Amino acid sequence: MFAMQLEAVGTPLRLVARQVPTPGRGELLIEVAACGVCRTDLHIVDGEIESRLPIVPGHEIVGIVVAAGEGVADVAIGDRVGVPWLGHSCGHCDYCRTGHENLCDSPAFTGCTRDGGYATHTVADARFCFRIPDAFSNEEAAPLLCAGLIGWRSLRAAGEGTRIGLYGFGAAAHIIAQIALWQGRAVYAFTRAGDDEGQAFARSLGCAWAGSSEDDPPVELDAAILFAPVGDLVPRALRAVHKGGRVICAGIHMSDIPSFPYADLWGERTIASVANLTREDGTSFFEIAQKANVKSVTTVFPLAQANVALERLRSGAVVGAAVLVPSNYAKA
Repeated sequence: MFAMQLEAVGTPLRLVARQVPTPGRGELLIEVAACGVCRTDLHIVDGEIESRLPIVPGHEIVGIVVAAGEGVADVAIGDRVGVPWLGHSCGHCDYCRTGHENLCDSPAFTGCTRDGGYATHTVADARFCFRIPDAFSNEEAAPLLCAGLIGWRSLRAAGEGTRIGLYGFGAAAHIIAQIALWQGRAVYAFTRAGDDEGQAFARSLGCAWAGSSEDDPPVELDAAILFAPVGDLVPRALRAVHKGGRVICAGIHMSDIPSFPYADLWGERTIASVANLTREDGTSFFEIAQKANVKSVTTVFPLAQANVALERLRSGAVVGAAVLVPSNYAKA
């Protein structure tokens, strides 16, 4: 097998050859068909999120099961599955026992503490894999495994308001905007200043308004979701929501939030974070994504060009989501 491996923080990934792993008890060996490139991968490369090293990044994995370890049930060779960020939870801590496995005290994270999908093969805990509906191609499905799932968890945390602001209109926002619009909500998209292409993209999906994150929206928002990992946006988003409004921080990493006047928070406005995901998020999301006819917009890169994809993501040069595809799955 081949993999793009991170060996030291701040260095480019290196293409390496490895033995194809053998799945252990309860695990699946998956031949990777596509793997999304997530901003969390950049945080791992840059050392902003601590990871095991060396590590194969990638936690938006779609692939075919080619072998199964002992004890695996309800999954067959040849099944197509997806592997998300949360790769394992202990199952017995207070969080796991109360349905909050996303907050597990002893978790494993795909592409961070266990090898991920920037590879031709990967091993995953079968209990934390999702069946991929036929409605989605490999490339379309890959971003759904994190951008979609975190967006869905964030949208539910934002409440039932009809005017939703999305700060950082990338992979997650363009997916969850489609669901919010399908639900009958109005979506207001915020991009980097001067990102005319991103704003046009948001409007093409049906967003009611698109502008710079430095701008005020034309109406008061019921809620705002921050996908951009920029702490300075939190006070700005608080000022954009009305009394009782919610600001949801969706990223696993964010720069420091600056101090702000209490008046910006007063009026029962709330700030909350979304941490990881649960398996229920996955099953409910894929059900609604089919109903909403979600279409991921992707830019495909060969596996060996993972560093190029990461740098394009860093610079904001990717519209929609970047996806890596091993050569044997590349389209002719």
